[in-house]
Amino acid sequence: MFEKIVGFIKSLYPAENPVPLHAPRFSGNEKKYLMDCIDTTYVSYVGQYVSRFEDEIRQLTGAKYAVAVSSGTAALHVALLLADVSPGDEVITQPLTFVATANAISYRSAQPVFVDVERSTLGLDPDELNDFLISNGILKLDGRCYNKITGRKIAACVPMHTLGHPVRIDQIIEICQRYKIPIIEDAAEALGSFYMGQHAGTFGDIGILSFNGNKPVTTGGGGMIITNDEILAAKARHLTTTAKEPHPWEFVHDEVGYNYRMPNINAAVGCAQMECFAGILENKRATAQMYNQFFQEIGVPFITEPAHARSNYWMNAIVLKDRLEREQFLAYSRGKGIQTRPVWRLMPNLPMYRHCQCTELNTAQGLEERLVNIPSSVRI
Repeated sequence: MFEKIVGFIKSLYPAENPVPLHAPRFSGNEKKYLMDCIDTTYVSYVGQYVSRFEDEIRQLTGAKYAVAVSSGTAALHVALLLADVSPGDEVITQPLTFVATANAISYRSAQPVFVDVERSTLGLDPDELNDFLISNGILKLDGRCYNKITGRKIAACVPMHTLGHPVRIDQIIEICQRYKIPIIEDAAEALGSFYMGQHAGTFGDIGILSFNGNKPVTTGGGGMIITNDEILAAKARHLTTTAKEPHPWEFVHDEVGYNYRMPNINAAVGCAQMECFAGILENKRATAQMYNQFFQEIGVPFITEPAHARSNYWMNAIVLKDRLEREQFLAYSRGKGIQTRPVWRLMPNLPMYRHCQCTELNTAQGLEERLVNIPSSVRI
């Protein structure tokens, strides 16, 4: 079976050896726009490409406001601050996620609480969330939800659209609204993914995107805060530019801010990438369709888009029989020049998050042991 899988992957990427997991593609105006930045000397966050990139993300996602920042992690950090997450608070999220999700919560000196995921979306399970809040959540007179076990305020919920597949965000929002818990969508991997016709990251109070080097649209490094709230957007823009008050020459900063704005030189690459994005999505979805057909024929589960969703298929994935088969396949495929990887280690299995409260993680644990990401680059 392993030989068949490796052979099929090589047939999709015949010109690449080794076959990368997810390589960036630069086939448009990237060099032209970079040279424009250099020629005009606008390489920092002051420049036309930053605002242009924000406009293009607004148009794609349908969000009213977009604020470009230096990374998806920075976007999450500021989003949590905008949601008024404070030291000692708790933030509900999922155990199957990239570590940046939990780390950003820690940046606010808050505690992650890990609720299990569901197999169909790989993301936060609304049923598990509901059960957790029934058992642990209580609304107090201040109008906020508290954890009956720990006594801490549950200040936010951060579901993640894992590998670009949307969670059942409508149900998560309905549950969190009952408990007055703000929603921050970690859509770092979900640019171009839609749920019920609406772009991922635009359902909650705040959403974030990532443009890291391995994302469908890359700026080298970068992220975006998206929201429909004008006040939150203005606050995000202020905080990410060191909280500096507008003035022709004075340096007046009215609170602790962050040097998180995306440089113009990064945004220039993003603008060029956005010009090709429709083709990128079409290519990636076609690749996923070919993978799905192949893996159905050999009897290996392939992760497909959930119900009511249109996924970007950022990172394709298969689910093997057990941890042993996973390890054997990783060793075999890598030995044959195919870059594969296991899914992330669960957050509560990392030393800095072992003390955090979590539900039974049966689904997440099974995915950690069996899920493997396979090459997902745009085919050329």
